[in-house]
Amino acid sequence: MKEISAGGVVYRRADGGIQVQMIQDRYGKITLPKGKMEPGETVEETALREILEETGITGTIREPLETITYQFTLSGVGVVDKEVHYYLVEATGGTLQAQVEEIRGVEWLHPMEAWHQQKNSGYGNNDTVLQKALAALGFQVG
Repeated sequence: MKEISAGGVVYRRADGGIQVQMIQDRYGKITLPKGKMEPGETVEETALREILEETGITGTIREPLETITYQFTLSGVGVVDKEVHYYLVEATGGTLQAQVEEIRGVEWLHPMEAWHQQKNSGYGNNDTVLQKALAALGFQVG
């Protein structure tokens, strides 16, 4: 079985600098907003819808970042091939609000703090996604 999801690294310009959005998932891990594609959607539409649903923020895709793939086993289904498309998304509106059914919290962080949280409490397969997003925003990490 194959499952396609999409999401993004959301940023905004605020207080004379750039801030990056990070979420805390239901397991307490730091991650990026993402979710499953619905019938009839493009991956870009999925990314923007999931960001809005999970964080309350609307955005515009600025560029594709990376597509990551992995496998997991789902009870009653078997092995699932997961494909996640990530985009760099500039926040254009909305009000920051966590979708409590899906995630524990969401916040805006200085890019270097976002990287620090990702490295200490995030999923390893998101490292290169965030690294590419920060590089596109002018921040070198690694």
